[in-house]
Amino acid sequence: MQGKKQYQEKLFSNFQLSERVPEDNFYRRLNKVLDLDYLYTLTKGYYGSSGQKSIDPVVFFKLCLVGYLENIISDRKLVAHCSMRLDILFFLGYDIDEELPWHSTISRTRQLFPETIFEEVFTKVFELCVSAGMVSGHTQAIDSAPVKANASMDSLELKVPEEELEAHLRKVRHISNRDKDKPFREAKTNKATKVQ
Repeated sequence: MQGKKQYQEKLFSNFQLSERVPEDNFYRRLNKVLDLDYLYTLTKGYYGSSGQKSIDPVVFFKLCLVGYLENIISDRKLVAHCSMRLDILFFLGYDIDEELPWHSTISRTRQLFPETIFEEVFTKVFELCVSAGMVSGHTQAIDSAPVKANASMDSLELKVPEEELEAHLRKVRHISNRDKDKPFREAKTNKATKVQ
């Protein structure tokens, strides 16, 4: 007899995320290896002592790591992707019914830390993965897709960069630093208190 699956959403369910993520899952293994508690001390100086609580710095850097590993550069897409993956939710320490941070919170937090913090964190993550045997240096993989070019060999031109790489990076860092100094939102003037 042919079966037909009917979906009936349950009002209550008994669900544990840890039971749904296999032991050999990459993010579960990575979660066991990474001890990022040192980030609380490392990033403490970048936060104020009053106001609303920020995103947990460990969660923030784990989100950055997921974005790097999954090749996602958009914060919106990163949050959408993470919310659909049980293994990533487990890695981040979120349950299925918990709301992930807003994409704008991730963007603002990224502007909070200098480049040196990111370099230090990713170097530490790499070292932890190597020491746990998750990374080895004996194999390299390169992914490519052959695409037939629609160009004539006669029309090829030699392209020379306008500036050296270091000069370009200095410009990018300068623009990034200038953006950090700007307020996120201009304060609106109160029309009622304007002198006419």
